[in-house]
Amino acid sequence: MGSMYLSRLCSRLERNIFSNSLRIFSRRSRYYPTLDQLRPSSSFRKPVIMKHEYPVARRDETVVEEHFGVKIADPFRWMEDPDAEETKAFVDAQNAISRPFIDSCPVRKDLHSRLTKLWDFPKYSCPYKKGTRYHFRMNTGLQNQSVLFKQDSLDSEPQVFLDPNLLSEDGTVALSINAFTEDGQLFAYGLSHSGSDWNTVHFKNVDTGEDYPEKLEKVKYSSLVWSPDNKGVFYGCYPDKHGRFDGSETDGSINHKLYYHKLGTPQSEDILVVEFPDEPLWRIGADISDCDRYLIVTIMKDCRDNMVFICDLEALPGGEIAGKLPLVQIVHELDSDYDYVTNEGKDFIFHTNKGAPNYRLVKINIDDCAQDKWKTLVPEQEKDVLSWAACVAQNKLVLCYIHDVKSVLQLHDLATGEHLKTFPLNVGSVVGFSGEKDQTEIFYQFTSFLTPGIIYHCDLTKPTIEPKIFREIKVENFDLDQFETTQVFYNSKDGTKVPMFIVHKKDLVKDGKNPCLVYGYGGFNISLQPTFSVTRLIFIRHLGGILAIPNLRGGGEYGEKWHNSGRLLNKQNTFDDMASAAEYLIEQKYTCRDKLAIQGGSSGGMTVGACTNQRPELFGAVICQAGVMDMLRFHKFTIGYCWVSDYGSPDEKEHFLNLKGISPLHNIKVPERNDVQYPAILVFTADHDDRVVPLHSLKYIAELQYTIGKSGKQTNPLLIYIDTKSGHGHGKPTAKVIDECADILSFLVKTLDLTYYE
Repeated sequence: MGSMYLSRLCSRLERNIFSNSLRIFSRRSRYYPTLDQLRPSSSFRKPVIMKHEYPVARRDETVVEEHFGVKIADPFRWMEDPDAEETKAFVDAQNAISRPFIDSCPVRKDLHSRLTKLWDFPKYSCPYKKGTRYHFRMNTGLQNQSVLFKQDSLDSEPQVFLDPNLLSEDGTVALSINAFTEDGQLFAYGLSHSGSDWNTVHFKNVDTGEDYPEKLEKVKYSSLVWSPDNKGVFYGCYPDKHGRFDGSETDGSINHKLYYHKLGTPQSEDILVVEFPDEPLWRIGADISDCDRYLIVTIMKDCRDNMVFICDLEALPGGEIAGKLPLVQIVHELDSDYDYVTNEGKDFIFHTNKGAPNYRLVKINIDDCAQDKWKTLVPEQEKDVLSWAACVAQNKLVLCYIHDVKSVLQLHDLATGEHLKTFPLNVGSVVGFSGEKDQTEIFYQFTSFLTPGIIYHCDLTKPTIEPKIFREIKVENFDLDQFETTQVFYNSKDGTKVPMFIVHKKDLVKDGKNPCLVYGYGGFNISLQPTFSVTRLIFIRHLGGILAIPNLRGGGEYGEKWHNSGRLLNKQNTFDDMASAAEYLIEQKYTCRDKLAIQGGSSGGMTVGACTNQRPELFGAVICQAGVMDMLRFHKFTIGYCWVSDYGSPDEKEHFLNLKGISPLHNIKVPERNDVQYPAILVFTADHDDRVVPLHSLKYIAELQYTIGKSGKQTNPLLIYIDTKSGHGHGKPTAKVIDECADILSFLVKTLDLTYYE
């Protein structure tokens, strides 16, 4: 279980950084994507440059579709074909104007140099044990990809086990998914290329380091789960996929299937063990119970809710996996989330929000699994959200709660659910954990806005259980004591109290003139908890800025109620929360409109796009990364169909009308007031983003430049940069991350007229 929580929690941290909106379900790999006092300036601030000239994109006015009696024009639909020469020419033309604009920032070299210098510190993951060895990931500082190490004991010299940096010259091959056998002798690992969600799976002998000859293709949205006899792995793939599957395609991913691969055989001989041919949109996950007897199969359609099936592997004829597995369904409805925690015989413990918006632990006997027979092991808390749970040391549970957006880590008794201990934590987040039922030690990693990382080790056999610092991650030559973090609760448009973290220098003067960067997400039950960021600290230290992180409705900071209040027909609340955060910062004299920027990615990109349309007078600059901008066609590309759980389906009238009213692409219009223009906008996308495909950003910028760019009063730039050999964020090489961060800061310097302080 340790590797599961390592990957799941690390993916949650990554998801907070890059705003992932897809959740992959397996405990071993779960990614788990108003105005009161504001008075706009009566005149524009001095523009960075005068009128911008943008590439002319062909508009096909014949593309008009009628939905529920409403005609929708889509003049840039041709951009949905990434292989069309016209699309490629448009991309080149956009980069030809955005790249020089960003590079012309007089302090871009200083920013890039400072980013590179501060980024160059060692970064570690929690160690986890398989067999007799420990494993962990480490990046010396500027390596494009973290390296996987092995060591015989915590005191022995670590040895490089797998270095992804040797697999490509530019660092665009990443170690994405992986799993060791329980005895630690074999290793299965998936490699992702250029940031794509597709994986190619390989196998390695841990002792010799030699690779097996076979490889598995078309693997996506999958964990790797070894069978109890360590002879093979269960994995999910799309065997019916034809044509390209390198991350640059846009067609939908359907007919996910679960296979069993026997080590040492070609993929063509793999055994199809689970499929649902009548449900092409279902995704299938798998896990092995702690007792090594049961295969746990989970089914998911959207980005929330799953069903659970169990297969008793010991009951298979001859104990062999030879074909479709007999499954017993124990959760029958797609109406709640269920994460396997552990089992005691046939009593299975699940982490669920069934009947508990803030989550609880329930015990289900798989021989008598009627819902009225379920027993609550750890009840739901009134305010705190139970984020995850793990079984350790045979009879204990580690529980992680979210209390007002901060992590709380506790130890409980497995038999009774009784609370035994609360581990000491400062204000921040637990972003890594390892520990298993058959092991008596745990590791957990803590971070905050001002703490790069502390890894704690705890021996659960001691009479007094006290965590010890195992490793502390530090940034050299940077004084973190000069900053401070506060949390405020501001009123949104409807009076709802919304939490927000504010980070700034201790000597801040609230004169309404400070640059401020507001980062928001607000979707898919994702919680934006405190995490460390070199880029944000450079914005504060060297650009005199303030960082603000509002926890918008639609996220998971206060459980399913908070999530529900910002999804489907309530999605407007997310945008109101973001706008109200900006108003609060202006009213409290932290900043002013001319110095305020908003940033968001993926679903957060949609959030900042919608806010820009609705409140252009409120922001000075907008950073939109891989945003979902076409809310009427998002469900037609790659995995977009699963987002209907948060957005609603454009094929249903009620949701179509709602989405039409908030879609960033479809609500671009020149502000009516003569003294209001659109803020400066910089859009990012990437050619191998098969999560939120680039067409969203391309169509959006084309419409922005056509409708807003030709307005006589629009002097703020409207730009896009399209990266190559990159995806939605996962596995992006360090060099590319630093480049993008330098681009963002440089754009803010130019458009907000900022000063660089040494």
